[in-house]
Parts: sequence; structure tokens; C-alpha cells
Amino acid sequence: MPLAGIRVIDLSQIYNGPYATYLLALAGAEVIKIEPPAGEPLRKRAVVGGAGLPFAMLNGAKRSITLDLKSEDGKAALKALAVDADILVENFSPGVMDRLGLGADVLAQINPRLIYAASSGYGRDGPYAAYPAMDLTMQAMSGALYVTGFPEREPVKCGPAVADFFAGIHLHAAIMTALFERERTGIARRVEVTMQDAIYASLCSNLGLAWASNGDDAAPARTANRHGGLAECPYNVYPTANGHIAMICARDEHWQRLAALMGKAELGFDPRYATLRERVSRMEEVDAMIGEWSSQMETQACFDLLMGARIACAPVRTLPEVMEDENMIARGSLIDVDHPRYGRIKVQQTPLRLEGSPLRAPSPSEDLGASTRDILSALAGFDEARITAASGAP
Repeated sequence: MPLAGIRVIDLSQIYNGPYATYLLALAGAEVIKIEPPAGEPLRKRAVVGGAGLPFAMLNGAKRSITLDLKSEDGKAALKALAVDADILVENFSPGVMDRLGLGADVLAQINPRLIYAASSGYGRDGPYAAYPAMDLTMQAMSGALYVTGFPEREPVKCGPAVADFFAGIHLHAAIMTALFERERTGIARRVEVTMQDAIYASLCSNLGLAWASNGDDAAPARTANRHGGLAECPYNVYPTANGHIAMICARDEHWQRLAALMGKAELGFDPRYATLRERVSRMEEVDAMIGEWSSQMETQACFDLLMGARIACAPVRTLPEVMEDENMIARGSLIDVDHPRYGRIKVQQTPLRLEGSPLRAPSPSEDLGASTRDILSALAGFDEARITAASGAP
């Protein structure tokens, strides 16, 4: 596999770092997940309903050990593991690892080839460095929360954890970039990704609208299901007889096809609607006539009709429907794993496909500390007493 022989020390928690290291694991890297003796915060959420599933989704194909990094034996164990590691990943608040005496500079002296990868909300060198950060607060600070929802209502957060996962994806990219450089030059760099930086580019449509409004307070901040820059029409979620369908006409000819489907072919060439500029200026009219048409059909029938005309659309599906998506299952993107704690669960494969490289079937996430004894004995050379002291085992 592409990353066979690469060893990763994973100190990360919740979503951000664990997703980056999960992608590394599925590419063949050996990932050693290190947690405090009581477990990382995401593991603890398992006491609430199905909240254990996210941990299982992001931590398969990793080996779990516990270390008490506040103890001298725990610190010694991490340093011993760092000697032969290629990558260390952490998403603590900036400065935590330095205060523990385990920062990038210390570990670089132990292993100059170690790539030290960190992610946080705001970074270690700006005025916000000390601010605590979670996905909700990062959506608020980044503007993502402000632009989400309906214009006449209060802002709402994005449903997915976009700040966490955007940062995790960028963190993976930064790690791979540094690894590529190290293989060419022997130089191992420290890399950093902030949640604030990672989400900004995704706001480009909204930022364009804000820039064009030139500070006009009347300009809409939230565009609901319409285009974030109000620069496409049709572009919305429309009612059907039994649900909703999302639809966009990206070009004028798509609008002409839609008009024909609606039985109003003449509107495709009507000067009031024939061009994007004119349709955007009459957005309410356009959306109203499409909604009146789509609401007469059930979702699947509307989808089939639009697909036949090659108009971009999709039914608004429930999460149980998404978890059984035939395309993702056929491509091996969603797979069933028999988990010893949660039973049969659905987990995601890596979205990264490399032709000729097999997909690694993720093993179930391990119980807390399941591999502590094996790893500290084999890789750190610790005896039973030191393993107990380092792991914080009761």
C-alpha cells in the first residue's frame, strides 16, 4: 500500500486529527492512537445514544494505547515511540505539548526525520491563539454560521461538522506534502493547519456577494437554499408531492430543457428568462413556477424526469437512505464492519483512490488501551512495571 512502512503517532482527538490519521491508516500507515488513561473525549460520548458510532468510524485500522503524559514514564514512552516514527499528529490547544516537554523542538532532537503535524482553531502565532475552539464556535467565527439559514430567521449552524473535517482534510494534505518533501530532501518540517483557515475558501460565493454589496446592510447575508452569491437561477430546493428535490440549471440550455419539461418551452427563449442575468433578477418568479410544477409529482418521478433531460438535481434524502446508498456501496465507499462493542456498523472507506492500490478494509476500532502492552514492550522496550506506570493503568 502507498504508506506501508510509515509509522504515525496519533495524539489527536474528536474529529479533526482523527480523520486525517484515519486516511493515513487506510493508505497503509501504521497508526498508533495514544489516549489519556480515561480515553479521549469522543470515546466518552458513547454513553449518549449512538454517539459511540463516530469514534468507531474514525478510529478503525488504528492500534490503541494509553499514556499518562503528565507522568515521567508516560513522557519517556512517547519519546521512545517517537524515535522510529515518521509522523506525529496532535490537535491540542497551542502550547500544550510544549508545556509537557514534548513539543516539536524536543521531539526533533530525538528524531530529526519526524514530521510534527498540529491543528487547532486559530493557530499558535496569532492574537487568537489562546481561544478554545470547537466546530460550532469555528462556524461562528468563520462566518459559516452567519450565512447559513433563511434571511428572515436567525443564523443556524451547518448540519455537518464542516470546520472539523475541512481542517482534517487540509491536515492530511499538509502531512502528505511534508512527507513528499522529506523523501526528496531529508528535511522534516513542522506543519500546522487551523480550522479558521481551512473553512474560509468554502465561503467564496458568499464572500463575492458581500464584496459586491460594498457594505450595503440591505444585502442578504443568508440565502437559504439559493446560491450563496445569488449568482445562479434556478438554484434551490423545490417541493414535491412527497418531499423535496434540489435542482440547478448551470447553463441557459439547461433552463431551456427545464422549461420544455414544465410544458412552457416558450419560456426557454423568453427575453425575461432566457439569460442567467434575467433569471437572477426574477428569482422569485422563476422559483415559484418551478415549485408549482415540481409539487405535482412525487420526488422519484421528478428526479427521473430531470435526469432524462440531463439537468443537475438530487432528491433530498434521509440519513438512513444515505447509509444504504447503492452507489457508495457498489464502489466500496461504505462497508459493514462487525464491531465487538457496537455490533454491525456502517463505516466509510477512504475517499482517496489510487489505481492499482487495494483498499484496506478497516479493522474495528480497538477498546481503550488494547495494544498498550504489546506496543510499549516491542517498540519502547518497557517492562511490565514501566508499562503500568506509563499507561496510567489503575
